[in-house]
Amino acid sequence: MALKVGISGIRGTIGGSYEDNLTPQRIVEYTMGFGEYIKGQYSASEFKVIVGRDGRTSGETISKIVCATLQSMGINVVDLGMATTPSVGLAVNLLKANGGIVISASHNPAQWNALKLYNKNGEFLDENSAKQVIAFSKNPDIAFCSHDKIGGYKRDKTFLKRHINTIKKLPEVNTINIGKADFKVVVDGINSVGGIAIPELLKALGVKKIISINCTPDGNFAHNPEPLAENLTEISKAVKQHKADLGIVVDPDVDRLALINEDGTMFGEEYTLVAVADYVLSKTKGNTVSNLSSSRALRDITEKHNCKYFASAVGEINVVAKMKEVHAVIGGEGNGGIIYPPLNYGRDALVGTALFLSLLAERKIKMSELKNSYPKYYMSKLKVELGKDIKPKSILSKIKQRYKKENLSLIDGVKIDFEKEWVHVRPSNTEPILRIYTESTTQIKADKLAEKLKKEVQGIIKAM
Repeated sequence: MALKVGISGIRGTIGGSYEDNLTPQRIVEYTMGFGEYIKGQYSASEFKVIVGRDGRTSGETISKIVCATLQSMGINVVDLGMATTPSVGLAVNLLKANGGIVISASHNPAQWNALKLYNKNGEFLDENSAKQVIAFSKNPDIAFCSHDKIGGYKRDKTFLKRHINTIKKLPEVNTINIGKADFKVVVDGINSVGGIAIPELLKALGVKKIISINCTPDGNFAHNPEPLAENLTEISKAVKQHKADLGIVVDPDVDRLALINEDGTMFGEEYTLVAVADYVLSKTKGNTVSNLSSSRALRDITEKHNCKYFASAVGEINVVAKMKEVHAVIGGEGNGGIIYPPLNYGRDALVGTALFLSLLAERKIKMSELKNSYPKYYMSKLKVELGKDIKPKSILSKIKQRYKKENLSLIDGVKIDFEKEWVHVRPSNTEPILRIYTESTTQIKADKLAEKLKKEVQGIIKAM
């Protein structure tokens, strides 16, 4: 069991003791902290917060606790019910709310849940704001409102439709071409809100042939919810069986997009952003941004369009900050997270799907052919579990010392850039682990480099 509090929100396992889990007491405390932050941040006669959740079995219970706590602080609540994370971010903007709370642990297994916190712009809180929320949550003197000042409560089930309609209006989304392409698409919604959202989006875009698997939003995940190749064997088989043009997979809260080629092979999470950026840059020239753990292929494609690429630290808020700084026209993370500023500054698998299908329809080629048109890089992703007493900084310090003669980036953990490959070792923002990402010119070389660093990290831990 675990509880992790940081810039990516408050994330933990459900059940168990107060100290080590996301218990009802913890949920109340951190919701109070957020409410106090909102009330201190903005001057308003009334306050409004948007709340939404993914399909996890614990989500509805947590949502009730969150909504009631906010109301008890005199804050009006608009409850979207089961909603995608990007839909909540968009709702904060469109409804001119003071903030939002998404109840979702993203790619974590079903026993996890989390509170992900938005500011008034529909963007995740920055580090300083998150620290303020955490500090407020520990304040025993926060006062609740009197009986006649309790905040209002409203259900709004319209936001998936509004989200989709907003995407359809984007100039780069070509519903005419998508309809003419007559795509056959297999969708894996991991039995969460994506099982509703992606099929509805596809229908709105003009896709008529949709095969849905794991699209009952009951929270009983049919496989590990992280959309990696080893977890997607079912949809890979289904794409080939149904002779589909592609497969679409999202994580439980629909901010990550993974794609399957027509032959059942992975298009690659890293290449979701590469392909979408290729399409966007063909229409609008500008800068691009991804995090340090993302593929060099985005840099290559950006430069092919005579534009400039920038790297940020890992984490959505860091990518967004860099995108704003350099006025990027497209950005995101190599985990399939697309951030498209004309819609909203947040990872969004829905807009990613619409832009990707527009590209595929325009190029009139197979998925595998599109993938082969991009620079060929291969990645390996490993992780090392950390015990309670293990400090990531001490491990990273030793890695830095060992590779001090190489080209190092210390923006986020330690990234070592070799001539034809790189390795990035960093602590996770959401789990008690060290992540090891590598990229090279072949899969064998990428795997070998990752295993080498994993053994080094394990050796350092053993010697501590």
